[in-house]
Amino acid sequence: MPKSKNRSFEEVHDVYAEYLSESQTQEVDSAYELAKKMHAGQKRKTGEDYIYHPIQVVGILADLKMDKDTLISGFLHDVVEDTPESNDQIRKVYGDDVADIVDGVTKLGKIHYESTEEIMAENHRKLLLAMAKDIRVIIVKLADRLHNMRTLEVHRPEKQHRIASETLDIYAPLAHRLGLANIKWELEDLSLRYLDPDQYYRIAKMMHTRREERDKEIAVATEQIKRAIDTLKIGHFEVNGRPKHIYSIYRKMTDKHKHFSEIYDLLAIRVLVDSVVDCYAALGAIHAKWKPLPGRFKDYIALPKPNGYQSLHTTIIGPNGRLWRSRSGL
Repeated sequence: MPKSKNRSFEEVHDVYAEYLSESQTQEVDSAYELAKKMHAGQKRKTGEDYIYHPIQVVGILADLKMDKDTLISGFLHDVVEDTPESNDQIRKVYGDDVADIVDGVTKLGKIHYESTEEIMAENHRKLLLAMAKDIRVIIVKLADRLHNMRTLEVHRPEKQHRIASETLDIYAPLAHRLGLANIKWELEDLSLRYLDPDQYYRIAKMMHTRREERDKEIAVATEQIKRAIDTLKIGHFEVNGRPKHIYSIYRKMTDKHKHFSEIYDLLAIRVLVDSVVDCYAALGAIHAKWKPLPGRFKDYIALPKPNGYQSLHTTIIGPNGRLWRSRSGL
């Protein structure tokens, strides 16, 4: 589940101040001050001051280490729509890139979706990508949608269902296409929470009852894989693990008619390396230690995804005979 507590401006500021220069940080801070001034007195349906929304949007963008202009656009993305500030004024102060991103996000927000059938959803995704001459428009829009989904409970059920359907059919696939896996996963889980709440909470409860067991298994497997790869002397690498997200389990249960107890690959390990050669070497070390499951190997290095994503995917019979998904990537 996403964090329910809003981050303060100071907390978000500390995230982007770590990787931006001092002058860039000051520019982003000034955009916050402008947004705070222009949104003064406005409230969201949650009852909070409106400024907390752009702060959370920028927090999501800062976690992605987006550039200065994207962060500024995150603070100002609703200013033209909801306040007297004009896009021309933003252009004078912050330049063409920021003004164009804000304008693009504003235009995307005005698109009305009459259908979210699969073919229409694909057409809308193409429309969004075509309208966004700068891909940063889509990224700001995804951050905006993610925070809106985190606060969707304040809306009436019909609107919750409509927005959740739209998010699942259009925005989650866009996040996937851009390689924003964490945003994709959270958008899917939050959408399921409103589209099929009984199943969502049922799966969440079953996952929670086994959380301690899964955390231990992830820790053990991560350490074993680190030791296996360390023998290669390949230089820098990172290994981390995570449980599968709720929506992926839901899809497996519904598409393959499986019970929760029949789903074994609930855990995934990711290995990050610095080169293609190291990527294949790391996979070899994993397969040498644990038996791979036939038919579950995918090579996205030889055949990258359209968004440029490159990695190797495999499913192994890991510690305790459990199935694990392993991903070795650059």
